[in-house]
Amino acid sequence: MELIELKANLRTERKKGPARRLRAAGKIPAVLYGPGATTLALTIDVAELETGMKNKAGSQSFFNIIIEGGDAPNKTAMIKDLQMHPVSREMIHADFYEIAMDRKITGMVPVTVTGKSAGVEAGGMLQIIRRELEVLCYPSKFPQEIVIDITDLEIGDSVHIEEIPTEEGVEFPHEVDFTVLTILSPSAEEPEEEEEEEEEEIEAGEEAAGEPGEEA
Repeated sequence: MELIELKANLRTERKKGPARRLRAAGKIPAVLYGPGATTLALTIDVAELETGMKNKAGSQSFFNIIIEGGDAPNKTAMIKDLQMHPVSREMIHADFYEIAMDRKITGMVPVTVTGKSAGVEAGGMLQIIRRELEVLCYPSKFPQEIVIDITDLEIGDSVHIEEIPTEEGVEFPHEVDFTVLTILSPSAEEPEEEEEEEEEEIEAGEEAAGEPGEEA
């Protein structure tokens, strides 16, 4: 489990005015909470957060939050919610969830594929339906990715959640056996294209038949 160091300061003002000033200074307001823990209002540097997340493989990042200017000890946490501005797509607020190494957590892990599918080699198309999967495990076991080998998949084959192997201590908290990826037939869309061509030919014929002939 890789921890990204992130400096933070305790925040006392929680109104909109101070929050705007923070964002103008390249910082955003944040909160840190967790079971049995006191909720802390924090200020973090946007560039530092972006850099940490960019350099981390996988979609789930874990942080060692160093709280400066106070007596609070460092906190190990993960991002629970990251609010973005609807227009500029800039970060405007972050929610961090404090974690403990002896307590299981859930999080999303990206799906990656390996191998060359026999079905794709035969002209089929790989369709990844779920690009992220939720896992449940201890923080130290949290995977960076879920790798699926598609080498033996033929056209029409699918991989379901219950067929994906996991490392010891990692599980998928799912209720139904849903499809993660499948190999589609290349002919699935051909009938529609042929039907469209036939309809165009019929319409063209009808238009030609309906037009009055020209007299010499």
